[in-house]
Amino acid sequence: MTDRRLWSYKDIAAHIRVQPDTVRSYRKHGLLPPPDHVEAGRPFWYADTIRVWVANRPGNRGRNND
Repeated sequence: MTDRRLWSYKDIAAHIRVQPDTVRSYRKHGLLPPPDHVEAGRPFWYADTIRVWVANRPGNRGRNND
């Protein structure tokens, strides 16, 4: 089953336990996948997109960030 909820910077930050500004910095430096949706200039990602990104991040070492 796919999770198509759209996550903001704040949602991603809560998921990986960092501040939203850290997630913005990741995007600025090309470390986040491209947004799945942009609304009023604000980027959003599907929850599944972020879960796959987290699972494949360097240094993840198999952590479960659910």
